[in-house]
Amino acid sequence: MASFWLASPKWLQGDCSSNMSTLHPTLSLASISPNGGNLSLASAYGVDISIMRIDQLAAELLLHVFRSCDSVADVLNLSVICRRLHRVLNSTSKLHILARAAETEFGPLEDIIQVLTQNESQPAHIIRHAPISDPLLKQVIQLGVVARKWETIYPFKKWKIDFENRRSLTNDERLRLRRAVYRLWLYHRAFHSSVYDRHSRCLRHVVLERAQLLHNWSTQELAEIEDLRLVMGDIVQNYICPSNGTIQRKFRKRYPDSSQQLSFNIHLNYPSPSTTSLSSHDHSLFQMGPEASIQQYFHTAHSRNYAESPAKFRSRFRNDLSHDPGYEGWGDEIPHYYIMQDMLKLDPGQILWLRDHALLKEQVEEFVWSLGEWFRNNGETFGDTLDYVMNERGLEVGEFRSAVAGRDMGIVLD
Repeated sequence: MASFWLASPKWLQGDCSSNMSTLHPTLSLASISPNGGNLSLASAYGVDISIMRIDQLAAELLLHVFRSCDSVADVLNLSVICRRLHRVLNSTSKLHILARAAETEFGPLEDIIQVLTQNESQPAHIIRHAPISDPLLKQVIQLGVVARKWETIYPFKKWKIDFENRRSLTNDERLRLRRAVYRLWLYHRAFHSSVYDRHSRCLRHVVLERAQLLHNWSTQELAEIEDLRLVMGDIVQNYICPSNGTIQRKFRKRYPDSSQQLSFNIHLNYPSPSTTSLSSHDHSLFQMGPEASIQQYFHTAHSRNYAESPAKFRSRFRNDLSHDPGYEGWGDEIPHYYIMQDMLKLDPGQILWLRDHALLKEQVEEFVWSLGEWFRNNGETFGDTLDYVMNERGLEVGEFRSAVAGRDMGIVLD
């Protein structure tokens, strides 16, 4: 049975329209009884109230309620209230209603579809269209959930220094952030793969192919992507691959009375394939696993087999006989710079997953090894391509990056 009840005054149905003029102008929500929706002043003003269950409403009204939902979870939860609501949703344009909710919650869907339909058979800059289907919608939600997580992370990193000015993002800023996530994800999927090794990054036809994709977007939209990249770089630098200096500083902050000298390993030693316990399949962004409140309807991005021991139960600063925090450092200055360039080839979903589930250096190394030989010693190319496009547009690269850092351009504008 339905648990929702609607109070339907007859004067709203046209039977007692004359009673509208008798309503007291000071009538407020305080006069509504909390025990079922009846108006305690109804009899005093001559308003006849009839109670109707939501499952007794006309199908047109129920569809209007479904279309008013602003999240996929709301649509699905509403559909399981009773059998009639379930039948109404499934007997009509269910995919259209879910796609509309997904557009509001995770949009823009057009940019998500570009990521999901990208393949080597056609250039990345070609705009692709795909009809909404159930499998496609599930993948849309998977990417959308990742983008929504970046909405939570972004303010903490954007106002990292002037934290007293930190605030929530507006709806327009959230949309720009999600759009930047999807477009950067598209670039990573198209050009940060085994097809493009370290020897092909500077070939002219490859550079032009990368630039064609960036030319699809305005300078302001490119600034939004660069703004997101700065936040992602901060996470990689401080949480996934911290330098020796970062480890030293955080260790002294956690153990101020300790006189221990940390032992830093200046080499990045990847484990051999025979000892690697993880595969690229384990880290697929489209693995099945429970997540959040919509887990009963859709699978999420990551497998649970490696996440059973979450990062919060481990610590790179654990100091005992079997673990020296210094081993968690990724080098300093030049070595660390090249490692950062390698790791910035990871897409937004992979960076988020490593941040949450791979706290120790050896786990990150295993993940890097699972990606293949092409990934190592092969820096990211978005930054160079962005410089190339800015020069083609006659813009000063330094001024562009300063404008992004100063919030004159980007996702958040001051």
